[in-house]
Amino acid sequence: FFFLMIRRPPRSTQSRSSAASDVYKRQVSTQSTWGIIFQLKGNKSILKMVRINVLADCLRTIVNAERRGKRQVLIRPSSKVVIRFLRVMQKHGYIGEFEIIDDHRAGKIVVELNGRINKCGVISPRFDIKIAQFEKWQDNILPSKQFGFLVLTTTYGIMDLSLIHI
Repeated sequence: FFFLMIRRPPRSTQSRSSAASDVYKRQVSTQSTWGIIFQLKGNKSILKMVRINVLADCLRTIVNAERRGKRQVLIRPSSKVVIRFLRVMQKHGYIGEFEIIDDHRAGKIVVELNGRINKCGVISPRFDIKIAQFEKWQDNILPSKQFGFLVLTTTYGIMDLSLIHI
């Protein structure tokens, strides 16, 4: 997975620059994050909707809440990958504090938004890249070197460029 986060000025700046909007026109393709499972019970078949990509749902929920100007967002279900990704976002200042709520089911997370996210998402399908190719991918995906971060999921955990030694 790759993730794209682009920082924008704080909410106190209300003006929108047309040059800045041109920067954000690169779109990240997303796939459906829901799937259908057929389950057989006796002689009846049951259709069930299941989540395919919990992280993609989480990031879409955050972006939609940011666009509506919300200060908090409730994310569910919770997972280890979502929590680790939120910690990376928090480390870079894109979100405020978040609280994990254990409801004895899949869990929920309440995230404090600070208005710094323009866009974030999952790049799907997954691509295998080498560390030496990381900067090339970063140049192709991010609009400029001053905007945003790429975050990778690896066998060693979730990491960004500061944790990768090129």
